[in-house]
Amino acid sequence: MIRTILAATLATGLAATAARADVNVYSYRQPELLKPLTDAFTAETGIAVHVVFLKTGLVERLAAEGSRSPADVVMTVDISRLAALADAGVVQPVSSPVIEANIPPEFRDPDGLWFGLTARARVVYASRERVADGEVTTYEALADPKWRGRICSRSGTHVYTLGLISAMIAHHGIEATETWLAGLKANLARKPQGNDRAQVKAIWAGECDISLGNTYYMGLMLRDPEQREWAESVRIVFPVFEGGGTHVNISGMAMTRAAPNRADALRFMEWLSSPRAQEIYAEVNHEYPLLPGTRPSELVRSWGSFTPDSLPLAEIARHRAEALRLVERVDFDG
Repeated sequence: MIRTILAATLATGLAATAARADVNVYSYRQPELLKPLTDAFTAETGIAVHVVFLKTGLVERLAAEGSRSPADVVMTVDISRLAALADAGVVQPVSSPVIEANIPPEFRDPDGLWFGLTARARVVYASRERVADGEVTTYEALADPKWRGRICSRSGTHVYTLGLISAMIAHHGIEATETWLAGLKANLARKPQGNDRAQVKAIWAGECDISLGNTYYMGLMLRDPEQREWAESVRIVFPVFEGGGTHVNISGMAMTRAAPNRADALRFMEWLSSPRAQEIYAEVNHEYPLLPGTRPSELVRSWGSFTPDSLPLAEIARHRAEALRLVERVDFDG
């Protein structure tokens, strides 16, 4: 009798474990930024989401784990990081009419290896005191000698900078981009350093008048008591490429090649592209939803409207190696 009860109990436990729905996520973004999303998804579906934060080495970890990897989904930022996942062969193609209907084609891989979730614009932060309205209009004009000694920038080798340079190559070719990059370097007020917020602090301190940065940093600075004064010293300007729109980059997702919980992972990815998830994610991170018709937060809307550049991000990603070579050739960080 005891053996029968124990066997039945064990069988029930194993069945419950097998039936339990889980999705394991490797994330470049910190878990607290994803928690509102994962909590809402679990409440709606009953599927638990476990997030492992990996600031570095995400591709290398997936490659080392191979088919034994417990990860189902990867969530990261920047097209270069998404493209690196695809190039390393650690993600698999996903075919989903739901995702394809929700995410415009220019924000997803043609082969379904990655999908965008939210967008951030690469904008100019301009001093409210020293830069007039309408004085900055295009990315190309940042190389104009009128800005000599007035621009601050982070490193040329950072993925955000390389993304913009790659887009410039896609628009104008390597030779014209090299000339532009050399002109931009000549206009720097100091050696490239720090992150996007550090450039805004430098504007506030009077070290420079304009800088390049992602839009969501404005939201982060306004939320920080120390940095709020920096943010209020600048305004966001949406420059465009000549013949194009404003450069945008993305946060995105992909399904790992191993994906032990593929069905639940797909359900999670489809949910992330839904209106509710897009609103939650964009609100938390001060970004722009990619699902057409979904509105950004009130704060993000207050920064103004813009027309995103129409270049597919997959095309921009193909120029990353060329962009890095140009940064080294003009010694941008020197």
